[in-house]
Amino acid sequence: MAMETKKTDPVDIIVPVYRGLTETRRCLESILEQPQQQPYELIAIDDASPEPELTTYLDELAANQRLTLLRHAVNKGFVAAANSGLRLHLERDVVLLNSDTEVHGNWLDRLAQCAYANKRIGTVTPFSNNATICSYPYFCRDNLLPEGLTLAELDTLFRRANAGRWLEIPTAIGFCMYIRRTCLEETGYFDEQQFGFGYGEENDFCMRASQKDWRHLLCADTFVYHVGGVSFSDRAAKLQADAQTTLATLHPEYPTIIQDFIREDPVRSLRLAVDQERARFSPEQASQVVMEQHQVFADLWEEHALKTSALEKGLREAEGFLSQAWGELRERDQAIIDAQHYVREREADIASLEERCHVLQDALNQAQQNILLLQQQNQQLNERLEQIYASRSWRYTKFLRRS
Repeated sequence: MAMETKKTDPVDIIVPVYRGLTETRRCLESILEQPQQQPYELIAIDDASPEPELTTYLDELAANQRLTLLRHAVNKGFVAAANSGLRLHLERDVVLLNSDTEVHGNWLDRLAQCAYANKRIGTVTPFSNNATICSYPYFCRDNLLPEGLTLAELDTLFRRANAGRWLEIPTAIGFCMYIRRTCLEETGYFDEQQFGFGYGEENDFCMRASQKDWRHLLCADTFVYHVGGVSFSDRAAKLQADAQTTLATLHPEYPTIIQDFIREDPVRSLRLAVDQERARFSPEQASQVVMEQHQVFADLWEEHALKTSALEKGLREAEGFLSQAWGELRERDQAIIDAQHYVREREADIASLEERCHVLQDALNQAQQNILLLQQQNQQLNERLEQIYASRSWRYTKFLRRS
């Protein structure tokens, strides 16, 4: 795939903020402390945070010109906050970054390089400990950082194991999402009406972008730490459930696409490459990698056992249904035999009636012929009587009868 030339405009790093001073401080300072070749502007969106300490901290950073601060007078929700940042500079690419993340090294340079691997790359997502299909070490799980490794060490291992490697994925993951401006212009902003307070908005965006032939990549040589659910800790489960329902309504194909990707797990080879680098890093990491892989096999075995148990139960239920069906089939066969016997009896009755009808029809025809013959004879008698009445003998006898 031919590389496309990267634009020289700054990239807007947009961080919507609502709760969590400790996490937000760690996020923003990790961005500010890591030098990048790619020019950028850090933009925080204070979505009417209820935490005064957090508000003061953002004011201090803005006063020292370390970031650009936008503030909502009332809480509008994560999606509206993100859109506020997306609309700030209409010519720039953006990175939408959760406030409970932490970055390391030239993370932005690597994301930008991946984003311009081809002109139809719309979004780029890094690996993380908590990023569903982009999660490490366990796929589609919320993980802690591997024990004994700092974020800097882990990110270095990713950079070494998967340098310049990427994988096409069905959707970006919103914790850290590089979006090219041309993709944003064609696709439109996040849907505030459907996904107002967060969760699912990036999946909807990616599905709409995919319909316009934009692609989404996992940047395999970059790792960004993600705590997860800080702003929505008290309602995350409901928001996620509602988002999945909305996504399935808007994009009926989305659940199948995701489940197919999870079942095939094409990310596995990229995770294994990092496992190998960790194993070389230290004996302790090698031991931990073995334990993790053992756990994966144990989980797979347990899943297999559960599926086998469910299959056996299903087979038993199917046998019961089949036995019941055979019984019903036998009853229906007997009913069909009885019905056929009844039909044959009725056919015999009909044949007998038809034969009687033929006899009666013949008798009727004979009676009609006899009636015609009698009518002819009667007519002949009438004619004869008329001749008699008209004769001289009849008139003479009539005169004598009167005398």
